[in-house]
Amino acid sequence: MTTDTVGRFERELEALEVGFTRVRAADASDAIETALEEPAVGVSLPFDGVSLPDSVRRAPTAGDLVDARTGVTPATFAIAEYGSVAIESRAAGDEPVSLYPERHVAVVAESDVVPDLSAGFDRLVPAFEDGEDSLVFATGRSATADMGGLVHGVHGPGEVHVIVLEDR
Repeated sequence: MTTDTVGRFERELEALEVGFTRVRAADASDAIETALEEPAVGVSLPFDGVSLPDSVRRAPTAGDLVDARTGVTPATFAIAEYGSVAIESRAAGDEPVSLYPERHVAVVAESDVVPDLSAGFDRLVPAFEDGEDSLVFATGRSATADMGGLVHGVHGPGEVHVIVLEDR
């Protein structure tokens, strides 16, 4: 991973109208707090020194998901070429937390931003061998043009913000 890879990721996110913040882990909780709109739900973040803000409800119920404006999840990795984040389908509820609320805030380590789809697939091989074989690729905010003009926010989040942890 190079700084250019993260720069390419940022440019792709901008083209997709996705918010982007790059911060040190020590400042991540504040960046998450700034990016979310309450009420918010989230799942634990696997990055040392990074935690969800106190305002984020952990282990959300179905009712919490219905009421939530924002969902916060970790991204297993990101693909710079497409501005995509890979969200693991874990028992903690990453997938519904990333898809159900109107706004999704994804947190990814800078070292986990790969340049292209091939490098992303390389990341999947060991995970699949370990039985971790369910993943969602999210690219920008939801949209469809099935019935004419492009419409955003049809399914999944209508808004997305990605926080990249510089020192991870």
